[in-house]
Amino acid sequence: MKAAVLYGNEDIRYADWETPACGPGMVKVRVRATGICGSDVPRVLHHGAHFYPVVLGHEFSGDVAEVGEGVQGLQVGDTVTGAPLVPCMRCADCQRGNYSLCRHYSFIGSRQQGSFADYVVLPAVNAVKYDPSIPYAQAAMFEPSTVALHGLLQADYRGGGDVAVLGCGTIGIFTAQWARIMGARRLVAFDLDAGRLELALRMGADAAVNTSQEGFMEQAMALTDGRGFDCIFETAGNPVTMRMAFHLAANKARLCFIGTPHTELTFTPQEFELMNRREFYLTGSWMSYSAPFPGREWTLTAHHFARGDLKFDPAFIFRTFPMSQAAEAFALYRNPRDVHGKIMLVNA
Repeated sequence: MKAAVLYGNEDIRYADWETPACGPGMVKVRVRATGICGSDVPRVLHHGAHFYPVVLGHEFSGDVAEVGEGVQGLQVGDTVTGAPLVPCMRCADCQRGNYSLCRHYSFIGSRQQGSFADYVVLPAVNAVKYDPSIPYAQAAMFEPSTVALHGLLQADYRGGGDVAVLGCGTIGIFTAQWARIMGARRLVAFDLDAGRLELALRMGADAAVNTSQEGFMEQAMALTDGRGFDCIFETAGNPVTMRMAFHLAANKARLCFIGTPHTELTFTPQEFELMNRREFYLTGSWMSYSAPFPGREWTLTAHHFARGDLKFDPAFIFRTFPMSQAAEAFALYRNPRDVHGKIMLVNA
């Protein structure tokens, strides 16, 4: 088969690659669309791969091309996406259903062959069947949707209240949509990009706050009559918005950090004291899995995508490239601020 193979730093080539075998308990998927995740970028551009050569890619959709011995519930032709985590299923965390915390895991598209290829093989339990009416490009965004939903579940969000979503990237927009589906009383999106804020409003936000404008904090607090937000989801992994979350929190609020910071993060004593004085609850969120594996994050995404209340907008996708042009696609990330949305790789 053909695959976009990473041979070294900044050396990704569309080349011949051995087609993976479909063993017992496995399924082989013909990849139709696969997104470039933010975690793929340092693997390609900043010496971040575990080994070379490797086929990256873990956000994908396609059709079942082959079913291994013993597999039930899937057949050739089914449309599926893949949950990329391959937990050991034996450690204490896995036994408790905390698969994201497994220390002995593998991962499709980083520790084993991924979806930047004609075909990818994965355990049948990782293949999530979805309604064939869902376009391939939309189905390739299952994983970011599940990451967003996992954050809401981590924060024990049950609807109601004023909700703030900080960062309107792909995961932020899905976070906002899940908060709306779960019954947010008022939903406010924060970003410094006007285009992303417009998208958030189309996706169901009641108000948008541009954090690049002077006086935005006063504007935001006025939306809650100065009380602050009952639930805050930080999705950018930016130290600025992570500190901002502390200031936006209402008394007894719930804060969830979904985004992953990549630079040093510090709080002043006065900022950190806000957690004491307001007695808000702060939690992190990692990946997107629950029991039974891969979890309700995945089954609910399939359900709400099919119903249409979890929406997909063309603005989610910044550019689409054929798989053969993966190198050109990754070159755009040398100036990451120029990339506004998901870059999608597709097979004919």
